[in-house]
Amino acid sequence: MPGGHYQVRSPKPRHSIYSLTDSSDVGPEEEEVDDVTPRLTPLEKLTTDMCKDETTIKELIIGRRVGFYKVRGEIGCGTFSRVKLAFHALTKDKVALKILDKTRLDSQAHRLLSREIHSMESLQHPNVVQLYEVVETPSRLYLVLEYAGGGDLHNHICSEGKLSDSASKITFAQVLSAIKYMHNMNVIHRDLKAENVLFTSSGCLKVADFGFSKRVSNRSDALDTFCGSPPYAAPELFKDESYLGPPVDVWAMGVLLFFMVTGTMPFRADTMGKLRRSIIEGAFTVPPWVPGPCQRLIKGILKPVPAERYAIDQMLGCDWLLPVEFPWVLFPSEPASPVGSLLDSEGLDEEEEEEVRSSLEELGFTTEHLRNNHLKDSRSPVTGVHRILLHRARKRRGCDSLPVVRGMVRDPKREGLRAYRGLRHTSKLCVVS
Repeated sequence: MPGGHYQVRSPKPRHSIYSLTDSSDVGPEEEEVDDVTPRLTPLEKLTTDMCKDETTIKELIIGRRVGFYKVRGEIGCGTFSRVKLAFHALTKDKVALKILDKTRLDSQAHRLLSREIHSMESLQHPNVVQLYEVVETPSRLYLVLEYAGGGDLHNHICSEGKLSDSASKITFAQVLSAIKYMHNMNVIHRDLKAENVLFTSSGCLKVADFGFSKRVSNRSDALDTFCGSPPYAAPELFKDESYLGPPVDVWAMGVLLFFMVTGTMPFRADTMGKLRRSIIEGAFTVPPWVPGPCQRLIKGILKPVPAERYAIDQMLGCDWLLPVEFPWVLFPSEPASPVGSLLDSEGLDEEEEEEVRSSLEELGFTTEHLRNNHLKDSRSPVTGVHRILLHRARKRRGCDSLPVVRGMVRDPKREGLRAYRGLRHTSKLCVVS
C-alpha cells in the first residue's frame, strides 16, 4: 500500500492502558482487533493529507490552501494586499485572509507590516478585529484575521443613509470602547475611518486595519509621521511638528461621529489645500436637527487645539452616551500577557479553559503540542487553532453582544464620569486616556 510506512499500529501494551480490561484477559479475537490501525484524529488526518494526498498538495501549491486554511473568494483589496475569505480545515470557522506579496513590499511597507502584527498581537477586545495566526511562504505573507462579514460603516451609510440616533449611540459607543482599550494598551490606531469600522453578521462592530498603528512606550510620546486619510486627519497632522497620538484618534472619532449622524463629512473641499485650511481652522457646521447632546459632543471633540479636545473619559461621561449599557466590562484590565495560555490559565476563566482544552483534544492536539508552542507565537498553527476556539468560546458567553440603550443610567462608574465634562487639559504634556 503506498505510503504504508506512515501508518502507526498500536502496540499491545496500549490496549491495557486505555481499555477497561486487563491485558491478561485479552482473547485471540480481541488480539486481532488490536492489530487494526487506530482511527486518525482530525489533526493527524489533515497533516497526513498535506503530505500524501494529491488533491490537498495541489491546493497548497496553487494557493487554494494556506497552512490549515482553505481559501475561497476575494472580499477586499488594498494598496499592498488582498483579502480573501477562508475557513479553518479543522474548526470550520470562517476567517479573513490578508495576503501580502513580499516581493512588492519596500522597507517602509515591511516596517508598517511589522507594526501591524505587533499591535494586533497585544489586543484582545470585543470591538477589535483579532489576529489569529501569521503564515509565511517564500513569496507571500498571510495574516489570518477574524472574519466580520457584515460590511463596513462607510458602505452602510453610503447605501442606506445616516444612522438613527439610537444606532449612532450603539455604534459610536463600541468605537469608543475599542479606542479606550487600545490607548490603555499604548496602541495608537492613526487610521480610524468609516472604511475601517466593520460589522459582524450580528451587528457587532470591529475596528480593523492596524497598518498605520504605533505602539508607544508612553501615551505622551511625541510622534511625527503623517498617517491616515486626509478627511479624518487632525489639524496637527498638517503642521510640520510632532504630535501626541491619542488626540489624533479622538479627532478621527469626531469626524466619524459627524458622518454617522449626518451622512456627510464635516470637512469637505475641492482641493487638498482647501481641505487642509478647513481642518486647521476647525470650520464646520452641525445641522440643527442633530440632538443637542450629540452636537455638544461633536463640538467638544473637533477642537483644533489638541489640549482642548475632549479626552476619552469626557466622551464616555457625556449626556448623549450615558443611556448606553454595555454587555461586557467597559473598563477591561490591562492583561499581563497578550494571550492567555492553557498551561498557565492567566486570561481564561475555568469554563473557557475547559471548553477550549476539550475542543483541542477532540481535534487531536495533545498537552505536548500546547507545551511546545506556548500559544503566544502567532506563526504557530497551534496558536491559530487555540485563538479561534477561545474566541468562539467567548462569543458564546456574549463578548460580541451589542450594547443597548436604556432609559436610565445603571452604571455608577460611568455616571461619575460626568465630572469630566467641564475639564480642559491645558498641559501639552498631559496624558490623555
